[in-house]
Amino acid sequence: MDATTSRLVSFASKAKYSEIRPDAVHECKRRIIDTFACAMGAYNEPLSQMARAVARRYEVSGDHRTARVWGCHWRTTPDAAAFANGVMLRLLDISDMYRVMSGGHPSDVIAGILAVGEAVHADGASAINAVTLAYDIYCSFCDSIDINSKGWDQPVYSGIACAVAAGKLLNLTDRQMGNAVALALAPNMALFQTRTGDLSGWKGCAAANASRNGVFAALLAQDGFTGPTAVFEGKGGLWDIVGRFDWQLPASPGGSHGVARTHMKCFPVCYHGQSAVSAILKLRSRVRLEDIRDIQIETYRTAVEVMGSHPSRWAPTTRETADHSLPYVTAVVLLDGEVSSRSFSEARLASPAVMDLMKKVKVNESEELSAQYPDSAPCRVTMRTSSGATIEAEVKYAKGHINDPMSDAELNEKFRNLFPELARKERCRAALQALWSLDRAGDVGEIPALFSDRTGSNQVC
Repeated sequence: MDATTSRLVSFASKAKYSEIRPDAVHECKRRIIDTFACAMGAYNEPLSQMARAVARRYEVSGDHRTARVWGCHWRTTPDAAAFANGVMLRLLDISDMYRVMSGGHPSDVIAGILAVGEAVHADGASAINAVTLAYDIYCSFCDSIDINSKGWDQPVYSGIACAVAAGKLLNLTDRQMGNAVALALAPNMALFQTRTGDLSGWKGCAAANASRNGVFAALLAQDGFTGPTAVFEGKGGLWDIVGRFDWQLPASPGGSHGVARTHMKCFPVCYHGQSAVSAILKLRSRVRLEDIRDIQIETYRTAVEVMGSHPSRWAPTTRETADHSLPYVTAVVLLDGEVSSRSFSEARLASPAVMDLMKKVKVNESEELSAQYPDSAPCRVTMRTSSGATIEAEVKYAKGHINDPMSDAELNEKFRNLFPELARKERCRAALQALWSLDRAGDVGEIPALFSDRTGSNQVC
């Protein structure tokens, strides 16, 4: 294996639950709770149903090396469960986020890690160790190089992180772990085209596919499959494609926890729109809709590029494009006083009132605000009325940013709000209690069982 692979393998071999600080254990449990909230909130979405149908094609009996799709009583292969659960957790675009040079949603790895943990009957502490390991790998890659601007998408590094964490739970040897890394990377270079222009359903599936690929790579390596020996540094390896870089792994797994550095979301829109939503909510009660002449949104360059530079952002036809559109998000928040799954229905997308308000929105970069990113994600919204009066609100850190984090109580409330409406309250309470106690769980498979219907239906409720 090349030197970069060797460093990853060595890093993983040193990861021990006993070395994780208590505050990082707590932050890890918070991300896992947030992930289940996001997944169960999307349970009834059409794409979630499609993903579960795919996983059910591979339904298996027994609990040996199998895993549940969350909310279902039946079991499937770990890689199929990783995909279906991964689609659900990302679909609402309300999961955590991290960006320095590259960026993405580190909690995407959790679907694969918990599927493997369930398959091997890992305890909760081992699952937490694997999740914190994956977050360290994912976030340190983002710290080290910008591959997004070179045309490569976040599944490139989420697949590697998931493969290593899955390999940790499978107790792979160093040689097997090196092969798992190679088998996760070499066949699975994902294109950034997934996140540009008119966005398709694959936007919410790409990282789930990476989680599936990471799990499958680890299982292949366990069974003796080998991958390219110089997948990073050799001819035709990652360095040849994106340029040479030094992967800035922490000095040790116990030294710096990426899991404590990711931002959480309050609103089901792109991270780069979180501050805009907060600013618009501040202004909404101060102006009548019929009096608004124009709306000026000033923000940092990346937010403009992602949510306000393509013509589709002023005429979204899919949920995936709408939740990445500053004009659309602005319009629905002003009209409805909120943004939720209901905001992206076909009827809302075609609403004349929404379209009329979008026409009044202008999005521009502010060099001042760009200089503050990514340490903050600032946005300034100015509304001018027909009388010529102006009102303005600026938000530097949206709620959920690490500098304005959700409290545990606020996270519990997010979980309750996203849990399917018909779910029995006692089940919701039991699930929360078990998740907060994950570090003491004897078998991580006890957690998905709390989300399945004990009567035998494949519905949560």
